Amino acid sequence: MNKFINTIKNIFSIEELRGRILNTLLFITFFRLGSYIVLPGIDAAKLEQKGEGGLLGLLNMFSGGAFNNASIFALGIMPYISASIAIQLLTIALPYFQKMQKDGESGRKKLNQITRVLTIFVTAAQATAYLQTTIPADAIIVSAWSFRLFAVIILIAGTMFCMWLGEKITDKGVGNGISMLIMIGIVSRFPGSIIGEAQSRGMSGALLFVIEIVALFFVVMGAVMVTQAVRRIPVQYAKQVVGNRTSSVGGERQYIPLKLNSAGVMPIIFAQALMFVPGLLAGSFAEKSEFAQSIAQKFSDFTSLEYNLLFAFLIIVFTFFYTAISINPTQISDDMKRGGGFVPGVKPGEATSTFIADILDRITLPGAFMLALIAILPALASLFGITRGFASFFGGTSLLILVGVVLDTLQQIESYLLMRKYEGLMQSGRVKGRTEAVAQ
Repeated sequence: MNKFINTIKNIFSIEELRGRILNTLLFITFFRLGSYIVLPGIDAAKLEQKGEGGLLGLLNMFSGGAFNNASIFALGIMPYISASIAIQLLTIALPYFQKMQKDGESGRKKLNQITRVLTIFVTAAQATAYLQTTIPADAIIVSAWSFRLFAVIILIAGTMFCMWLGEKITDKGVGNGISMLIMIGIVSRFPGSIIGEAQSRGMSGALLFVIEIVALFFVVMGAVMVTQAVRRIPVQYAKQVVGNRTSSVGGERQYIPLKLNSAGVMPIIFAQALMFVPGLLAGSFAEKSEFAQSIAQKFSDFTSLEYNLLFAFLIIVFTFFYTAISINPTQISDDMKRGGGFVPGVKPGEATSTFIADILDRITLPGAFMLALIAILPALASLFGITRGFASFFGGTSLLILVGVVLDTLQQIESYLLMRKYEGLMQSGRVKGRTEAVAQ
């Protein structure tokens, strides 16, 4: 406990880190306040509450309940993420975007600008669909056409403001701003979920509630292990000899860290976005076929065996797909060759690329199965009688995002602490004397 208190004191003793943490809390406060401001022209009491499952439930989870509340931040940061994914895929498919990606800082600025413009169009399309499908006609208390026009403009402005908040958190706060906003949306649901679970168990089920908390702890630890697991490939750099001197930069052994789960949470998001398709197709033939009706019923229940088998299969497929487009063994091999690096015992060039690709395939397979297991854990938890809201924290998208963002933020805070200690060492008498001598 004393170590924890001392760590907190050390964190707030660093002026820059203290300012960044306070800035982050301020920006998060703005984000949470906006999620409760309802779109003008709506009677909030007549809004329909959507379920926790499916794509709509995913959007509501990411927005911290703003989706169901029909707030000005109802779409949150998701249109920006959709635009970013589209641009990322275009950098793989189209040479024009590939060239921009390789142009360094100037190319990155152009891609960011294109992403922002695309975000506006994506938000306009999603806002129109959102207003038509989720806002009941009797909840609109003004003229319908004027409400839809101004509501689309407000939703676009809300998404752009969320995007601005995310960028400000990244620049002046702690952690990745976009990921932080998504995490806050998820965390905001946790107190209500755990209170609802405790109330459902009552005093007679207090022991079961304690067991659930313990099980949640071990599930989180497992997610941390999957997120942090890394296969390190050793890389040796040749010493650089200039005249009679040998460069100290070369001759060092470094490592290429290949994560067990390189795709992160994206395979689950992609798979969850497609899981409504079987039920939708079967539902269109439900009146003519009993088989189609049974399929529609099974895929409308996220705890059914058929739903989870297809869900797990899609996650495994998307894990391999996303890993393939995000990690290029040939490019890694070429970069190593240009820098004078090589994997011990492997020839540079194509042999190194094949070696890295083989290792990537071997670690991606168990990583994909573990990711699929984490994704279906909420369904298993629901089968054991856990409420749906609390069960969502036993795995799936919410757990992986929480773990990933928290670990990333803690690593940034730790880097500030290590930097502070490093500067303290540099202020010792011997080093200070050298600095003064140079200044003279």
